[in-house]
Amino acid sequence: MNEPLEAVTGHPAGEPVPVLTTRVFLALAPPDDAKEELEQVLRPAYAAYPRMRWNRIEDWHITLAFLGELPVTAVPPLMPPLAGLAARQRPLRLELYGGGHFDERVLWTGVTGDLDELHRLAVDVRTLVRECGVSFPERPLRPHLTLARSRRGDHADTVEAAASLAAFAGRDWEAGRLHLVGSNIGRGPGPIHYRDIEAWDFPRGAAGAPEVSGG
Repeated sequence: MNEPLEAVTGHPAGEPVPVLTTRVFLALAPPDDAKEELEQVLRPAYAAYPRMRWNRIEDWHITLAFLGELPVTAVPPLMPPLAGLAARQRPLRLELYGGGHFDERVLWTGVTGDLDELHRLAVDVRTLVRECGVSFPERPLRPHLTLARSRRGDHADTVEAAASLAAFAGRDWEAGRLHLVGSNIGRGPGPIHYRDIEAWDFPRGAAGAPEVSGG
């Protein structure tokens, strides 16, 4: 469900406040059945490595562009151009597979499928955001879902959990929606939660967007 910006930032609407900011990124998200398939595979790891900081399944996403901390007033002007981009984008066929880690600290599962199209979409999204006057750090696209982070001194758990995912090969699924996401990171104690600020469907069967078969 999409959330108003005050829900993302955690500040009540209608009150005079200093300039508010929220961390923002653009992403694709697997459907529930693909996430549940991976969650089942991860159950032994959940039990074996309880000290790892496991991401909530509803927060799993494939980041296309991380915009960083933005004033909330910078977000609404991005929405019409992003809606237009989504209206021209065909759905992608992707799969989750395998596992790995970044610096023995971050556990991830990989993404395969329409990777050329995925990279083109990321370029289009980043170009559009910059054309809207929003600057952000350039990071190479490494398609993945972040699953967990290790606690200090427990890096071996991350390496072992990654090895346990080596044979995982998920079902293919359709990525058919672009998500503009905000997070409450740095706004108080507790875990990081991500919420859709807005999301736009990719058309199916429209001109310039060939219909993709399958569920």
